[in-house]
Amino acid sequence: MPRLNRLTEILIQLQSKRIIKAQEIADRFDISLRTVYRDIRALEEAGVPILSEAGVGYSIMKEYRLPPVQFSEDEAFSFLTAGKLVSKFTDNNTQKSFESALYKIKSVLKNVDKELLDDAYQHIEVLENDYLPRERNEQLNIKEILKAILNKNIIKIEYFTGSRFEKNERDIEPIGIFSSNGNWYLIAWCRLREDYRNFRIDKITALAVQTERFEKKHPKLKTFINKTQSKENLIQVVLRIDKKGFRYMGDQYYYMGFVSQKDLGEQIEMTFLTGNLIGFAHWFLYLGKVADIKEPDQLRVEVKQLLLKGLERLEQKGS
Repeated sequence: MPRLNRLTEILIQLQSKRIIKAQEIADRFDISLRTVYRDIRALEEAGVPILSEAGVGYSIMKEYRLPPVQFSEDEAFSFLTAGKLVSKFTDNNTQKSFESALYKIKSVLKNVDKELLDDAYQHIEVLENDYLPRERNEQLNIKEILKAILNKNIIKIEYFTGSRFEKNERDIEPIGIFSSNGNWYLIAWCRLREDYRNFRIDKITALAVQTERFEKKHPKLKTFINKTQSKENLIQVVLRIDKKGFRYMGDQYYYMGFVSQKDLGEQIEMTFLTGNLIGFAHWFLYLGKVADIKEPDQLRVEVKQLLLKGLERLEQKGS
């Protein structure tokens, strides 16, 4: 990238959040820290009011703003693609906010680029996953959940358990949200169970952010799996479910520590984190002959013991 272009991009990056570390700039443009320092000095010499603090990072004075920039064609297409994903996988409030932002973005495009985007919009679609339920709550409260995560507010939720056909109330400490296979999930610390739980957001029927804040320091979402496995004694479970049986499973697995899944052709491989292997073994029995245990071996042992105890009970009742 030509240096002038890089300096412009660095200036935009400095306005993207309150503090930017030199390493962040170096990683983004694949340059050395020495080059970052030279570029920052060049911007300062050009009159950009940059504040720096050793060991913290760079910031730009609140009053300073770069005039509106012209987006490239590639950047404009990225907004269009993001818009399609937002319209398919988020709630109404998020969709409206994004549409409003997209109008502002399109307002600074050249007329020819606006026409190009309008034409391209008709040639992009996001399809549903045939192996997941399609009924979704249009009010996912994504904005409210994110605010609670940032402010460390307790959230009181009421959610529907598909396996028991009943509603449950919980006070949770939210950690992060993520989207997978067309659905949104909330990772949180459940105060009742004193354990981490994964809630499918569209199954939350009522949500109220409390004024109370939590003090417990939870792992970040990105490192949640690795840290909670080692520090919270969670066990990773990997199952392989036949596709012909997967579609009839219902929603139970969302409440068994479900983390992710991938398509293997004839089967779906599903990964879970659980703190109760015996309880997971009880749930596994519902899957019957449509599932295989990839790991851990201890789960196979627990399932076998349950089957033997069940067989023994049947024989005793029959005699």
